[in-house]
Amino acid sequence: MAILEIKHVSKFFGGLAANSDVSFTMAEGMIMGLIGPNGAGKTTLFNCITGYYPPSRGEVLFKGRKMNGLQPDKVCKLGMARTWQKVRPLAKMTVLDNVMVGALCRTNSLKAAREIAQEQLQVVRLKQKAGFLAGGLPIGERKKLEVARVLATKPELLLLDEVMGGLNPAESEEIIQLILDIKRQGITQMVIEHDMKAIMRISDRIVVLNSGEKLAEGSPEEIVNNQAVVDAYLGSEH
Repeated sequence: MAILEIKHVSKFFGGLAANSDVSFTMAEGMIMGLIGPNGAGKTTLFNCITGYYPPSRGEVLFKGRKMNGLQPDKVCKLGMARTWQKVRPLAKMTVLDNVMVGALCRTNSLKAAREIAQEQLQVVRLKQKAGFLAGGLPIGERKKLEVARVLATKPELLLLDEVMGGLNPAESEEIIQLILDIKRQGITQMVIEHDMKAIMRISDRIVVLNSGEKLAEGSPEEIVNNQAVVDAYLGSEH
């Protein structure tokens, strides 16, 4: 059974269709890349999947369960969590406390939440920064902190929204390795990313959105050789 099924999802804002009749499925354990030009509807689709927006039409099914109308906290408890393009750590709290906030989705015990948080800081290689104030971290470490916080919710499906945005090549490489480490843990991932070399390296399959509609879906090799995708998005990047 697919872990996620997107069935004819549309999202309208007034008369504008941010997403229009988008359908695809994700197998458990895979990494799905979600690409397209700015304004293609990628983040809107993330919001529809995770309960921040109700789809105007269509269905979102997670492990066979219809998610339409569920609030984000309920979606998170069921095993789906996301990061955001603009990272906003709880700046005056420590790195450890930030991750504990995510862990408290799963437990009411501060002791257990602390243990979960420490485990996830180890995963993202920030354990040595546990006592630092989150607001003092550079952007690359803030991105890792954001990933640690969502991992602490114990997701089965993790949605990463431009987690490499604004990073230098060395920092991006660290995130690529982190995404691959997370895959080895068995966690399914959907990744929005504009770094095409990165997305081609990490993705098992790629969905391309353009003007809110699904333009193409396939393996990285199929996508990079799809003329419609090259014309609409890749262009000189290919």
